[in-house]
Order: sequence, then C-alpha cells, then structure tokens
Amino acid sequence: MMKKVLKVNPKDNVVVALMDLYAGETVDLDGTPYHVLTDTQAKHKFAGEDFENGDHIVMYGVMVGKANQTIQKGEVITTENVKHQSEPVFKKTGDLDWTPPNVDRWKDKTFNGYYRSDGQVGTKNVWLFFPLVFCENKNIEKLKDIFENELLPQKEVSYKNFLRSLIEEKSVEEVVDNSRNENILDNIEVKFINHQGGCGGIRQDSELLAKLLAGYVNNPNVAGATVLSLGCQNLQVDIFQNALKEMSPNSDKEILVFEQQQIGTTDKMFQMVIKDSFEAIKRANKIKRQPAPVSKISIGLECGGSDGFSGISANPALGIVSDIFAALGGKTILAEFPELCGVEQELMNRCVDEEKADKFLTLMKAFEKSVVDAGSGFDMNPSPGNIKDGLITDAMKSAGASKKGGTAPIVDVLDYGEYISKPGLNLLNTPGNDAECTTGLVGAGATVVLFTTGLGNPMGNPIAPVVKISSNTALINKMADIIDVNAGTVITGEKSIQEVGEEIVDYIIELASGNVETKADQLKQDVFIPWKRGVSL
Repeated sequence: MMKKVLKVNPKDNVVVALMDLYAGETVDLDGTPYHVLTDTQAKHKFAGEDFENGDHIVMYGVMVGKANQTIQKGEVITTENVKHQSEPVFKKTGDLDWTPPNVDRWKDKTFNGYYRSDGQVGTKNVWLFFPLVFCENKNIEKLKDIFENELLPQKEVSYKNFLRSLIEEKSVEEVVDNSRNENILDNIEVKFINHQGGCGGIRQDSELLAKLLAGYVNNPNVAGATVLSLGCQNLQVDIFQNALKEMSPNSDKEILVFEQQQIGTTDKMFQMVIKDSFEAIKRANKIKRQPAPVSKISIGLECGGSDGFSGISANPALGIVSDIFAALGGKTILAEFPELCGVEQELMNRCVDEEKADKFLTLMKAFEKSVVDAGSGFDMNPSPGNIKDGLITDAMKSAGASKKGGTAPIVDVLDYGEYISKPGLNLLNTPGNDAECTTGLVGAGATVVLFTTGLGNPMGNPIAPVVKISSNTALINKMADIIDVNAGTVITGEKSIQEVGEEIVDYIIELASGNVETKADQLKQDVFIPWKRGVSL
C-alpha cells in the first residue's frame, strides 16, 4: 500500500503529503500519528509541530523558510504563512568524506560514440550552422529550409498533409505525399541555431556569446560548423576564433566562416555557403561510431517545471547517476545557481579546496546582488507552477534541486561560458531559466542533458539529447510524448531511488550509442537561448 506521507530527512519539521489529504483525517508516519487540520494537496507540506512567528521551517535537513505567523501542527504551509529564509554562509567549514558507490556493473561498459582528435567523444555527430550576429538570422533560416528539404527526412509531413487535406477538402489519404522519407546522409545531423545577440549590447555580452558559441563548436557532439558573419558587429570573427582557440588550442574541426560584407551579394554568398558546407558535411558523414568508455560521456543535470515531488523522486535519482559517473571517471555538471540558494554551505564543504569554494560563493553573491539591484531577489525564483505544486520558497526548491548533484566531491566551479575539464562533479553558474540553463550546460561540454520535471516541458537542444524524467507517474500518463523516463515509481513505492538511478544510467548508455532517441529530438525541440547578463544600449 502506498504511503500517504513522508519526511525527507529525520531533522525535518514538515511532513510531505504523497496524496491529497483532507481536514479531520489522521495519518501515520513511522508510528507517529498526525491529525490533519487543513486540506493538503499531494506534493504540499503540513506542519509537523507547532510554529510561532519567526520559527525556522526545516526540510531536507536545512532551513527552507521562516514562519511569519502562528502555524498549528497539521496545518498546511503556504506562501501566506511561510517566507523564504536560508542560513548565512561565509566560508568552507569542513571536508567531505565520500565513499564512491560500487560501479562494477558499468566499469567495463562501453558506448558507441564519435571520437574527436582532442580525445573527447560525442554522443552525436552534428554539423552546426549559426550566426555571429542576429542580422544573419534570416539567412540561417533560409539555409535551414534549403538543407532540411534536400538532405533530411520530413518527419512531420503528416501535419502538412493534414492541412493540405483541409485546403483541398480531401481525406489525408487522398493527399499526395511528395516529401522525402530517407536521409541521404546517414551518419550526420545538420542543425541550425540563431540568437538575438552579437551586437547592440555592451561588448561583454558579445564576448560571453563568443565563449558560448565556441563551447558549442568544441562540444564533441559537433563535427564542424558553418558560421555566418555580417562584418560590422561587436562579435567579430576574430573574437569568436580566439575564444575557440583558448578553449581548444589544437582543434582541427572544420569551421567555415562567411562574412557577407566581404563577399558581396546574398546570391553569391549563398552559393558559396551551400557548396562549401555540403562538401564538408559529406566529409563529416564519414566519421563512424566506435566503442568508448562510459566515462567519456559528460552529463548535464537540470530541473524545470518542478513540483513538490521533484526533490523526492527524480532529482535524487539523478544524484545516483551523478555519483555513478563521478566514480567511473566521467564528468557531470550541476547548474542553476539561484536554485542552490540555501544549500551553499553543504556545497562549499564538498568543494575539493578552498579556492573552488570561494569561487562558488563569490559567483553566488554576485549573481544575487545583480538580481537585487534589478529590484528582485532569489526569493522570487519559484514560478507560479512551482508554488502551485508545493515549492513555496526558493530555499525549499533549492534543497530539492541540489539533490541532482548527489554526494560526490565538487572538483571544479565554472562561470558561464567556461568549459569542463575535470572528471567528477562540476558546478556551472547559470540562471534557473530552463532554456538558458540547458543552453549553458551544452556550451560547457555536456553531451547528454538529464532534465527532471514535475509539470512537463518539451524543450530540447540542437546538439545534445535532453532526457526528460518525470517526478510523478501522472505526468508521464498525461504527456507521454515528451517524457523519456518515469521516476514517479519512487513515489508509488514500486521502485527505490537507487533502482531508478541505475535504470537512467543504462538508458544513457543506449542513448549515447544512438540506439534510442529522446522525445525532444523526435519532436525537433531545438532550443538555444543564451544568457544575456549585460544591458542593452
């Protein structure tokens, strides 16, 4: 029988409802009865003891809020009776004594990936088109239409045929299907991204964008790239090239750069771009998958559209995955700094040295100051969807979000635009915004992104597969077309967190080998949104 309630940590003074509870009923938790005073929806919490105004609310063993009025034991906690509060942090105060998990099951496992000359191994083989400035977005869109129509199978033709059937007043079966259903290049994907940057803002914005784009080119999922430049923009070609050279001094990937103001007419440029790119794409298509150690997979860890179960089921399952890959010598990346507010002390203590801990705290404080200076604060991080589904303070959301990072030591702390180099768990400074975070994780070198969600999010990425993991079974039943793995079995008691985590590891190996495809890739959910930290002028 499924449990009705739980405490995440023995130190907690709030109780999580695993199903809807109603005023007047009594629930038992490990022999302790709780009399429910107010209706409490599943995923929400009620007071495990009486609170006075100013008392600390504890969940996951850490402070996640403060009562701003009297709350009776058994009464639901809400945004009205609890406010965000977290422990102050000043410096690293301890060291982590970590015992790696047993990874015998995977230590000799391999996946079939794409080797690059610098030793990195990709889970995909992508030729990437992108602009250095938004002025070239329309040209990128035209190239996308040209190359996709001629090179790639038209997977969404059924919708086109459906519209055509309405126009012609025929059945779908009567409409002639003239689309291509075979991929003439069977070992390469052609992807396109655009953005709103590269000029018009402060120079630092362009420099940061250059680092991000360099990270995408350096990502082993990318075989090479076609880059469009106008010529007069802030993000000059040499700024991009220098960012790539600094990141990967010995890179031998084919990078084709076309500057419109030097070439002349659009027609002349398009002929050059199409001819040269097609020849390069054919060369990249000859690269074949080869067996590689599982440790060559780099994992990005993210949550979006979170609910009150995310920090209990899906996020801790990713923590298992992260620890397994860290023990295998792989790289994992935990991002979303606003969603690490309240757990800074634990994370600083897990840093391998004081330098990393100080960098983490410095980045956190600078980020929070910029938010406060803009008239907001980290306490405004939980979205309306988060709050509706039980995450009522940023510290509560953060305590659950940080579980994605498992328990391994933190080997490095990276600012946005920096690229991973150390095996183990890395921290990456990004916003909590789903698209900006995913974009940043892949730019930092993630070759697979694990994305937990309790409410549902269809978003993917142009060059890295994004695996959607639901925190509850109702979500995968409702939105099966966007969810890849169900961690809701933890809530129902069908499986343990350990079992779900190990299942995800096995799924990643199959995915990295090209044997399965994520739902986001099937739906062509290619989202690329850089984080713009400066102001527009």
